[in-house]
Amino acid sequence: MSVVGRFVLKTLHGHFKRLSQLVVDSSAVQQLKNIEEKSLRVTVDGGGCSGFQYKFEIDEKVNNDDVVFEKDGVQIITDKISLDFIKGSTIEFHEELIRSSFRVVENPQAEEGCSCGISFSVKID
Repeated sequence: MSVVGRFVLKTLHGHFKRLSQLVVDSSAVQQLKNIEEKSLRVTVDGGGCSGFQYKFEIDEKVNNDDVVFEKDGVQIITDKISLDFIKGSTIEFHEELIRSSFRVVENPQAEEGCSCGISFSVKID
């Protein structure tokens, strides 16, 4: 695994702090290359059995409010609101006997998730 993006936010006092980072596992990069796609959009929507759910789609369009992470010729695109829900997470491609899919793992913003791995609830500090 390797970090593919770090962003900073200038605070009111002129100091910089790390806003987010997203880790993209080599399995996700390899799968995008296998299906000959260059960009994967990751968003968080309300719904699912735990309150929020991850959504993945092939999409090369970058909007004004998007943040783009690049690694080895592929892009992971997310919007700024979704990034707040997944910052510090890892994006990977997982294969098992009954299905294979992209997924978000090791999400420090998630308190718990459902067994399908798509739905999660947010930690409240």
